[in-house]
Amino acid sequence: MGKGYAEGPALEERIAAAEQGPDKVKRRMRKAVFGSTPRKHERHFVGWLDDVDPDELFASGKAWGISVTEIPADAR
Repeated sequence: MGKGYAEGPALEERIAAAEQGPDKVKRRMRKAVFGSTPRKHERHFVGWLDDVDPDELFASGKAWGISVTEIPADAR
């Protein structure tokens, strides 16, 4: 008898990844904008690339030393 939603290739892939250890589990990645701002001069998370425009931030003087890095979506 089937297990409903918990069967098939997707489940098998997830179980195989889990058996390899937590480092092998595929995490959802997202592009994050880092830089310095007048309030916080150290490099820090400014926002997600979907939400902020790095070029606009730099041109307006609101941030500098801007970089875009791909990080796990739940890492922030």
